[in-house]
Amino acid sequence: MSVDIKDSAGVVPLRPALRVEPLRAPVLPDVDPFYQPPEDLAALAPGTVIRARRVELGLLGVIPQRISAWQLLYRTNDVHGEPEAVVTTVAQPSDADPAAPKRLVSYQCAIDVVVARGLPSYCLRQGSNAFGSFPQFEMVIFTNALARGWTLSIPDHVGSDGHFGVPREPGYRILDGIRAAQSFDPLHLSTETPVALWGYSGGGLATTWACEMAATYAPELDIVGASAGSPVGDPESVFARINGSIYSGLIPLVLSALCRAYPDLDKAVRASFDRTFLDLMAHAESSTIFPILFRSIRRNVDNHSRVGMAELLRDPQFRDIFEELRPVTAAPVFPMLVVQATNDTVVAVEDMDEQVWRYRQVGTPVQYIRDRLSGHVSLALIATPLVVDWLSDRFAGRPLDPAGPKTVWSLAFSPNSLPGFRSLLGVATRVLTGRPLN
Repeated sequence: MSVDIKDSAGVVPLRPALRVEPLRAPVLPDVDPFYQPPEDLAALAPGTVIRARRVELGLLGVIPQRISAWQLLYRTNDVHGEPEAVVTTVAQPSDADPAAPKRLVSYQCAIDVVVARGLPSYCLRQGSNAFGSFPQFEMVIFTNALARGWTLSIPDHVGSDGHFGVPREPGYRILDGIRAAQSFDPLHLSTETPVALWGYSGGGLATTWACEMAATYAPELDIVGASAGSPVGDPESVFARINGSIYSGLIPLVLSALCRAYPDLDKAVRASFDRTFLDLMAHAESSTIFPILFRSIRRNVDNHSRVGMAELLRDPQFRDIFEELRPVTAAPVFPMLVVQATNDTVVAVEDMDEQVWRYRQVGTPVQYIRDRLSGHVSLALIATPLVVDWLSDRFAGRPLDPAGPKTVWSLAFSPNSLPGFRSLLGVATRVLTGRPLN
């Protein structure tokens, strides 16, 4: 006997034994029973859907969207290989044709927080209270995939405990989120549904982990390509680069997340920094990204440590962890698009040059484009038309551009920029007014 859920579109049959919860006002994930794993979690296969519910998405939690969306709690793994349960938000256009060919895109938001209100599964919901969360602004980006008729999986790739920047975990959560989406009957997907990955900045780093782990962890998935924008190829280099900059608030934020995943590191951090810096870490554990950055603008971490950032990074305990954080441990087996701003003040273009070179050396087909005029934040939006067209070409099986890395003045000046940005503006207008995307 199947379980049914009724909504304005009628009755959607779900698989037996899958409990579906009714719509309700969003509460924070750390007090929401929906996020709690079952006692027999370890007995479930990775990607198994534990429970599901319909949700309503809203821009900034205020403007309701004409999007069909659900949340799936599913089984995956943490950095130590232990089973855990996390949530992905799956979405389709409100008028999606169940019989039409399906395409699935896993979109990794730039979560960049450890606080529960910054998780996409919360802050993308209508009525959420998550001012300052970057994923809320990314809605005008990932809805361009929905406007193409594609299905989205938007995983909480930092996990419910906020392990931002922790290695391998994002790969598990992304790939298992895809498995969960493919098995969820209302989406009308299958194990043969072609998949693409997309993310920028912190979402680009998470995408990179999924790319590198896919061949061994989820070889059954038909991943046709991945776009990783400014994906933080060398976290240690980023630490040194942002110290004393407008992004220096990311340092206590990342250390806070790493201390959650590595308890021994927590002791070392507390012994190395003064009370002011530890207070900044505590603030990072309870705030969204923009207040964190504002509080630490131009702050030099060396002023809060008895040894200084450079010496800390040479400490064996810190160095071992940062080596573990570095991607490029395996080569993706499908095409990749990497975009990077040459004047990026967070991720050095030289680090991305090296990462792309490593991929190409072992045979990964990478299309690498550097943008001279964009910054770290602006390139996320400016690159959107290019990324959506590139993913569309991968779904269609078109040949990849064989050209090597190239540098342009701006992706906004490309030959196809006018129709691409016209489409981007149209989608953004529909999101801002709550109108259907198609």
